Amino acid sequence: MRPGLLYAGEGARPHAAVDAEDLQLDALWAAMARGDEGLYAAARAVTLAPLTDPADIAHRQEVLRDCTGNAAAVRELHALADEAVAADQKIFRGPAARPEVLLNRSLRVLEQSFEYLRRLRDLASGHARAFGSPAFSRLFASLRTELDEGYLRGAETLLDQLQFEHGILAEARLGPGNKSVGFRLHEPPGKGRDPSVRRFRKSGLAFAVPADNEETWRALPAFRDLIVEEVAQAAAASADHVRDFLLALRSELGFYVGCLNLAESLTGLGLPVCVPRAHPAAGPAPSARGLYDPCLALLRGGAVGSDLDAGAAALIMVTGANRGGKTTFLRGVGTAQLMMQCGMFVAARHYAAPVAHGIFTHFRREEDRSMTSGKLDEELARMSAVVDRLRPGALLLCNESFASTEEREGSDIAAEIIGALTGLGVRVVFVTHLYDLAQRLHAEAGDDRLFLTTERDAGGAPTFRIVPGTPSPTAHARDLYLRVFGDDRPPGRSAYHR
Repeated sequence: MRPGLLYAGEGARPHAAVDAEDLQLDALWAAMARGDEGLYAAARAVTLAPLTDPADIAHRQEVLRDCTGNAAAVRELHALADEAVAADQKIFRGPAARPEVLLNRSLRVLEQSFEYLRRLRDLASGHARAFGSPAFSRLFASLRTELDEGYLRGAETLLDQLQFEHGILAEARLGPGNKSVGFRLHEPPGKGRDPSVRRFRKSGLAFAVPADNEETWRALPAFRDLIVEEVAQAAAASADHVRDFLLALRSELGFYVGCLNLAESLTGLGLPVCVPRAHPAAGPAPSARGLYDPCLALLRGGAVGSDLDAGAAALIMVTGANRGGKTTFLRGVGTAQLMMQCGMFVAARHYAAPVAHGIFTHFRREEDRSMTSGKLDEELARMSAVVDRLRPGALLLCNESFASTEEREGSDIAAEIIGALTGLGVRVVFVTHLYDLAQRLHAEAGDDRLFLTTERDAGGAPTFRIVPGTPSPTAHARDLYLRVFGDDRPPGRSAYHR
């Protein structure tokens, strides 16, 4: 029995991981976890393994809709699964030196687990009608049919018998060297003792261990281990199966509880969330309304959204003033794509995009004084590592790549890489201050390229929105002046032109 809340079937598997540092995903995971280490681990594991099949994404979205509509019930189910796992972890599960020790430990695990499974079944039965997704319907049906009261009572009776409180009844035959072989365990005798035991005694075939025979008493545990070894292994396998189910249920429900936590945090800030539409890899380019970076919103307590209509663009180039929202927009695009491909909601009023066969980043890094090579060499090495993993249909997010060298050289390098990757079917979103690069690509522009820039209001102040616009050589010196001198007096010119 498997929960099946994350994966629609055996074929549903993640494709590629992403760079959590570049997208500042730790803030996302922290909001999903709310201090719970288990929720944090579940959020991290799932979000770093995006899906690439729209059908698998739709499967998770259906489950998420059920969770959103039944938040209290989902939290209660997760809390019960978490309690069961925590109780199981208190039982020592180190290596068992003897089969009888393994048997006793496995019986203890199963006895405890059956009580939690019964509570889980009853809880699921009480809420089943409120859930409509196929995944939850299958899970609840499995709990109801595979854990019915008759089965649980029969299993508990068997566990009680395997305690062997009234002795062990087994048969064997003599093998080479008069060693016992071919052990077969019979149903344990009850309180009144099995008639066959009395028969053995009357026939004289019984053997009583003398109370003062220390050697024989030491041999008895080894003899019992030979008898119970097979049933001990079976009990251990059953205990592991139950434990794995509870672990999987806690983890899968934990991811959706994390989604509920995140949605509450974002909507509590007055920010929108939406269920995105995932297209096949060859589908239309991304479109969005009110797209924002949820990680920054969580850290700052708010965010400004931007719209995006990429059309047929394989390249989206973003230019404009410093601190105008370019990097934030880039992270918003990457995080939205990632959240969509994990089956989550997206931080926007609307989002639709084709799935990406891998989401990759190449962000500017701070200077590392321990580097034995130059900054440009380090950038090229990281880009080479990224390119080695790219395939058609991948998404590459670049933030100020190759700005560590002279502008003409950086523009030449970036232009060649962008041309090669887009020609191979990789979608690229490139944030840059390299005007030479942006102007050159804009002059060659066709339907496969989209140019965006930072928006400013009528007074020249940044709105932190990203809008369509041609590359500009303006660096907005007034912003730089105010940052350096902290004075409202404008410098002699409002902009510096290269």
